[in-house]
Amino acid sequence: MHPLLRASHPEPAVAVTLAAAALAAGLGQTTWGVLAVVGAVLAGQLSVGWLNDLVDAGRDAAVGRTDKPVAIGAVSATTIRTAVIIAAVATVGLSLASGVPAGLAHIVAVGSAWAYDLRLKATAFSIAPYAVSFGLLTAFVTLGLPDPYLPPWWLVATAALLGSAAHFANTLPDLEDDNATGVRGLPHRMGAQASRVAAALLVLAASATLVAGLPRPVLGLIGLGVAVLVTAVGLVLGRRPGSRAAFNAMLVVAVLDAAVLVAANA
Repeated sequence: MHPLLRASHPEPAVAVTLAAAALAAGLGQTTWGVLAVVGAVLAGQLSVGWLNDLVDAGRDAAVGRTDKPVAIGAVSATTIRTAVIIAAVATVGLSLASGVPAGLAHIVAVGSAWAYDLRLKATAFSIAPYAVSFGLLTAFVTLGLPDPYLPPWWLVATAALLGSAAHFANTLPDLEDDNATGVRGLPHRMGAQASRVAAALLVLAASATLVAGLPRPVLGLIGLGVAVLVTAVGLVLGRRPGSRAAFNAMLVVAVLDAAVLVAANA
């Protein structure tokens, strides 16, 4: 994979984009509207991923992270900085293509994720940007529909809980390296075992909340069962040093929940 693409954190970028696209399509967005959502969310995710690697380059180099292109010099900081700016500008334009209210919701969501990269990841409030950004993503989708409306509470809660679970799962493989470089977010303060429990409880709470809000809960119950299985497998495999299986499991559950929502509203 090209170093520039690798530095963008492509897996979560694609997963979040797919989930947003599925949600938009399932709620009745037009083809062009879905494409606008895809473009805006993908651009936003790329900007966040590139900014993360840019900000962390010094810390990643200090702990010998060979999987980080900027840290090992496979791609220059100048190139990444340029990519961040281009992606950020594209995010603003593509977000506003869905209308001003929807666009502002997504711009704030991406700004929240940037705040995580720049400062909040090293504080006890590190979970907040994940909850805020994922929750606002649902508002971006519903406010951009042909007949816009604010998302129901359970949809916002489901997304926020999924985002919070992803935060714990994403941090697990890097706890030791982060501690060594002074990054002390909420998962670091809680420890590995407590973070695993938190990730599992949050992702299951997200799926349960989705079930509570669906017009046809049978599909949600099936999705909940699959989410339990995927989460369990991810957390077991995630015990291996450096494994991102737990985080990838959270991404699978996020896409799964979006698919369940689409099917239930079909």
